Amino acid sequence: MLSFFKKVREARRPRCAALVAAAGSSQRMGGVNKLLQPLDGVPVLVRTLTSLQLAQQVDEIIVAAREEDLLEISQLCRTYGLTKCSKVVRGGESRTHSVLLAALEAAPETELLAVHDGARPLVTPELIDRVVSAASRCAAAVPAVPVKDTVKVFRDGGAVEETLDRERLRAVQTPQVFQAGLLKAALQTALEQGISVTDDASAVEQLGKVVFLMEGEEENLKITTPLDLCLAEAILQVRKEGG
Repeated sequence: MLSFFKKVREARRPRCAALVAAAGSSQRMGGVNKLLQPLDGVPVLVRTLTSLQLAQQVDEIIVAAREEDLLEISQLCRTYGLTKCSKVVRGGESRTHSVLLAALEAAPETELLAVHDGARPLVTPELIDRVVSAASRCAAAVPAVPVKDTVKVFRDGGAVEETLDRERLRAVQTPQVFQAGLLKAALQTALEQGISVTDDASAVEQLGKVVFLMEGEEENLKITTPLDLCLAEAILQVRKEGG
């Protein structure tokens, strides 16, 4: 009987495909591909994909990668048993283009698209599920955390122009989850109009749509520099010790 009710709940749940942006150049990592660097013995990207694999709200994973990494990433998915990873596709000329190419590969019945940075390996399955569930209700949901530092706007020459109200600032994270049609339309529009966006929510905002923020996780950091790898290693050690 419990199995029956579980199947009913799953049948009502919107299908979600996770799109993993993994085609970056890793310029600030000294020329090495940060996604393939070991993090406590496991490649960064594999840790990212494993969290998506364990998320109950994610049905499919599509990775957009550099052409030279396609075979290696596909092999990693097989080696680590990442069965939800259905496709590893060639990325585009920009992050926006890469995400759109991945979105177009999702199954036709997909209702939600969750865009996640390949370089955020410490995201938890619980956060992923919370953001997907929120997007199923509001069409566009993004995790975010409070900004700890004071943020200033400056002019040429370094003179301070404005100090922003920290209480109203949030640092956004991924996964960012949207209705499938909304995200594809936003990315296509941004590309056609040559609009430069730093995240997918910005593209959706350009269409005049409302994006809702929800509580993220402090540990959900993005690996950008060698120092970030050290921080991630430390966080994993604390998790192992039950901290």
